Amino acid sequence: MSTESRGRVRTERGAKRVRAVFAGKVVADTTRPLLVWEVPYYPTYYFPREDVRAELIVPTGQTRRSPSRGEGRVSTLRVGEREAIDAVTDYPESPLDELRDHVRLDWDAMDAWFEEDEEVYVHPRDPHTRIDILPSSRHVRIEVNGVTVADSRSPKLLFETGLPTRYYLPKVDVRLDLLEPSDRVTRCPYKGDTQYFSVRAGDELVPDLAWTYRTPLPESERIAGLIAFTDELVDVYVDGKLQERPKTKFA
Repeated sequence: MSTESRGRVRTERGAKRVRAVFAGKVVADTTRPLLVWEVPYYPTYYFPREDVRAELIVPTGQTRRSPSRGEGRVSTLRVGEREAIDAVTDYPESPLDELRDHVRLDWDAMDAWFEEDEEVYVHPRDPHTRIDILPSSRHVRIEVNGVTVADSRSPKLLFETGLPTRYYLPKVDVRLDLLEPSDRVTRCPYKGDTQYFSVRAGDELVPDLAWTYRTPLPESERIAGLIAFTDELVDVYVDGKLQERPKTKFA
């Protein structure tokens, strides 16, 4: 895989077949996707121009400027009576050579995305991100405002590239009487959909402090039904030792 970068933007040629679906039609289909790290956390897919349904693209005459990618031409994707307004961008004069003959489709504007024949959610999977979920006999205890809300000797530890270790605990080891279901739901391209809980510790209800994956994606099945806490906001004791609270974008 070749890699090119400019400033904080990095590009890399992918090997998966990638398809984007809008209004019931496959509007882009390639086996040569270009992954572009527009932000540090995950890539965006760019399609070779010839792998995008050009007849569905309607130029708007507008542009958007990126310090690293250059001047982008903005277009609308039109399929029948449906439009994805300003959802298409290309950079024909980009200082990044690899972008010049590629087209970017806005992820959220599409109805579905597929890597090979598996639907993917939220954003493309980063080929450099790995998740390991390992059973452990470590003693993990969680405190919120001095109240023990979980105490387990059979956690599963989730190691994800670039993130702190997460401790997933069996429900029998969690004070479920202190958890109240929340309306918050998030999605992860590696793990699936979460359900959140607020935690009542003393007289305080701390919102969205714990979560579970009831039906995680296949690669994360080991954490199905287990409870994890936002370690950035709680006190975590591992084998009796208080852990330093991690500093992440999730805190």
